[in-house]
Amino acid sequence: MLGTKAKEKKGVYENVVHQFDKAAKYMKLDENIKKILATTMNEILVHFPVKMDNGQVEIFTGYRVQHNNALGPFKGGLRFHPAVDIDEVRALATWMTWKCAITDIPFGGAKGGIQMDPSKYSASEIERITRRFTFALANNIGPEYDIPAPDVNTNAKIMAWILDTYLSMVPPHERKRCIHVVTGKPVEVGGSPGRDKATGQGVVFLIEQWAKDNKFDLSNATYTVQGFGNVGSWASRLLKPFGSKLIAVEDVTGAIYNSDGIDPDKLTEYVQKYGGVHGFEGCESIDHDTFLSTEADIFIPAALENQITAKTADSINVKLVAEGANGPTDPDGDDILAKKGIVILPDILCNAGGVVVSYFEWLQNKRSESWELAEVDKKLHKKLVNAYKSVTEQAKKYNTDLRTAAYIVALSKLEMAYKERGIFP
Repeated sequence: MLGTKAKEKKGVYENVVHQFDKAAKYMKLDENIKKILATTMNEILVHFPVKMDNGQVEIFTGYRVQHNNALGPFKGGLRFHPAVDIDEVRALATWMTWKCAITDIPFGGAKGGIQMDPSKYSASEIERITRRFTFALANNIGPEYDIPAPDVNTNAKIMAWILDTYLSMVPPHERKRCIHVVTGKPVEVGGSPGRDKATGQGVVFLIEQWAKDNKFDLSNATYTVQGFGNVGSWASRLLKPFGSKLIAVEDVTGAIYNSDGIDPDKLTEYVQKYGGVHGFEGCESIDHDTFLSTEADIFIPAALENQITAKTADSINVKLVAEGANGPTDPDGDDILAKKGIVILPDILCNAGGVVVSYFEWLQNKRSESWELAEVDKKLHKKLVNAYKSVTEQAKKYNTDLRTAAYIVALSKLEMAYKERGIFP
């Protein structure tokens, strides 16, 4: 079973620091700018009460970390998960800064969440928790300041609740200008076509580009997916038309395997109905270690952090790891995979599709426009392919791995911004 306990994501921010320091050393990043980028700008911690269905009051802990806004407003998701803590949120906010810089969109990095297990609460309780958290954040978010979006265990409906709550806190004449306070909304209330599949779509666009560069035939490829939520399920379904075959999937309910292939569309329907992959018809149930060691061409980790580590990396038996999740591979895991000749499409590039389409939604809201899905996909593809080319160019220039090269691309843009703007006072 996929690990989800806090101890299994220990040191997530340490991983960010390690990756940052490695890239900064390669590119000889200005020491003064390094000091700025190594520090988050704001870290907000809120405790807030919510009345439960039984009339009792529970106190919840919420976080919002704003890492850097040199390139534009803060931007980043909100997750509801029992393992949410300041270390994790700080890491995720920092990664978001790099993603925005790599894809050349005018946002900075932020992230937030509530420490809770959504499965233990009713829909009405989750709505009240969401609205009270929005109220608690108050002036720390805004359409031109910090724009939340969906993440783990949050969705378009939750974004709609945040929007509605936020609009109730601003003067009536300002409300029309505030609809872009969140992205990932339902299309009916200002969301963008394609936002629900954006992260998974981005993963597939980048796998496709890697395959073209390496003359790899996706029509005969096999792949495995860890995590079958929004990102994992969409990536699986979008790979299906290429002829690639899904042979193993793992989520919190267990792992399944079928050498003849698993239909991702049918599995998505099953997971939506039963809550997980366990028990899916026609598949063999396997344990976590067996799942990780499954031989395939591509592995898409799309769950939580620190899944490929010193303990597990030796088991990975693929040609490509496409990181749909944030931080699924720690530095030890990176080193081991590199020695094995396994290529990694790093998270800050590979799963950036979500924030890119969030930016498109934000633009549409500001301009009172509504784009067709084909236009969104075309623009997303162009953004990600350009980012991929920038990263591969830096990898060749510095003779380094794609993760370090991605950091170099991001840090170079931020370094230039600070040098042009100067530092106040």
